[in-house]
Amino acid sequence: MTSKENSLNWFEIPVKDLTRAKRFYEAIFGIKMQEMEMMGMKMAFFPAEPTSGKVNGGLAKSKMHRPSKAGVVIYLNANPDLKTALSKVEKAGGKVTMPKTKISKDIGSMAFFVDTEGNTIGLHSSK
Repeated sequence: MTSKENSLNWFEIPVKDLTRAKRFYEAIFGIKMQEMEMMGMKMAFFPAEPTSGKVNGGLAKSKMHRPSKAGVVIYLNANPDLKTALSKVEKAGGKVTMPKTKISKDIGSMAFFVDTEGNTIGLHSSK
C-alpha cells in the first residue's frame, strides 16, 4: 500500500435481517441498494461507480457475519453535512450514540449511531 492508495478497499456491515437493514440505510441516506447472493452470503451494496477507485461495500448476511457494537468501526461518508443522515437514524429504527461532533476545521465532523442490526457505525462529513 502507498500513500496514494485507499487504506480501505471494501467493507461489509454484518446484518441479521438484510431486508430490515437495507431499508434502514436506504432511509437515512436516501439511496437504493442492489441485492445479490454470492458465496453463501446475502448482500446489499451501497451505490458505487465501478472502476472509480473509490472504496465501496455493503451489508452482508451469512453464518460468519455477526453484528456487534464492539466490532470494527467504519465511517460512512455523509457529505455534505452528516446532520442530514443523522437526523433520520432514530426515525428509521436506529439510535444516535454520539451527536455531530467537530473534529477540527480541516477534518470536519463525526457522529456515531447503532443501526437496526446492533452495529456501531460512524458518520463523517467535511462540513
